[in-house]
Amino acid sequence: MRARAGQIGRRAALVAALLACGLVGAHGARASDGVYWQGSTPEPLTAYAAGVGRELAIRLEASGPIGSSPQIFAEPLPPGAQLERVSDAPAKVVFRWKPTAKQIGEWKLAFDAVAGQATAPPLSVYVHVGRRASRSFALSSVAGRSQNATLVRHVNVRARPTNGSRIVFRLRALTPEHVPHVVYLLGGKIDGRGRYWLRVSLPALPNGSSGWIQREAVEGFRWVDTHLVIDRARLRATLYRRGRPIFRSIVGVGQPRWPTPAGRFYVRERLTGFTDPIYGSLAFGTNGRSAVLTDWPGGGFIGIHGTNHPEILPGRVSHGCVRMPNASIRRLDRLMRVGTPVTIR
Repeated sequence: MRARAGQIGRRAALVAALLACGLVGAHGARASDGVYWQGSTPEPLTAYAAGVGRELAIRLEASGPIGSSPQIFAEPLPPGAQLERVSDAPAKVVFRWKPTAKQIGEWKLAFDAVAGQATAPPLSVYVHVGRRASRSFALSSVAGRSQNATLVRHVNVRARPTNGSRIVFRLRALTPEHVPHVVYLLGGKIDGRGRYWLRVSLPALPNGSSGWIQREAVEGFRWVDTHLVIDRARLRATLYRRGRPIFRSIVGVGQPRWPTPAGRFYVRERLTGFTDPIYGSLAFGTNGRSAVLTDWPGGGFIGIHGTNHPEILPGRVSHGCVRMPNASIRRLDRLMRVGTPVTIR
């Protein structure tokens, strides 16, 4: 999600101004009831698809106590957007915006309505800006970049982007190693009712599985432009940044009876502080799983880590994990972030 450097400051400034007028309480809560969203106002967290150069119009309407004229604000307006006032009582405005190519991505818009001593419940909506106003869109492998986000709660994963479809998995907010669970965003879909779904890679067998979760289950969309490739035949690892190699290392992979699985995965966690030196100085956990060590603690997930025996590298030496010299894993740590896609071939 596009973070705007001043967004928090603008919201704080608005709340401060309302405090000065006695419109909200000390913690930003409503001082009193009496302002309500109504009419054509979208439901909270409704999502819209917008296209570059095409106008998006969102109508909002609020009513207040008798004789009042609510004011509707946006926190903040995207560059080039405006609120067009239609009437005073009830208050009606139209949010109008023609996104530019530089504004492609996800936006979360927040609206407030205030009248006298009352404020309406906060209202947020999502807008996904693409080249075209498409309700289905890719979120990764776009111009050499991928996106990921962090789960904020446990969530059921659906086979299709509908509430009534089959549950295929349950994602937990923490990984088995008790760190925040980062999910890889393959794509998104906004249905006809404005409900926003994300297709994510799953930490499940068969490897390569995916499913759909609700947008509200994650926060903090983040871009990465790196891609790690593990070559099991040559026993080499290469990290690419937008197609250009920036790191190489020898590696160890799984023995024939415990093979490192081939496929497309991603780095979902970074781990340090091991008591067993076999893992070296640090490790990256992926969502890939061994098909033969499913009874291992945590489910036999494939890691990328250092080693206390660099003399055995390169080779087929592990139970499926990818090992590299400690100096290499430390250098990789400086170049690769959680969320990076991993191809094992």
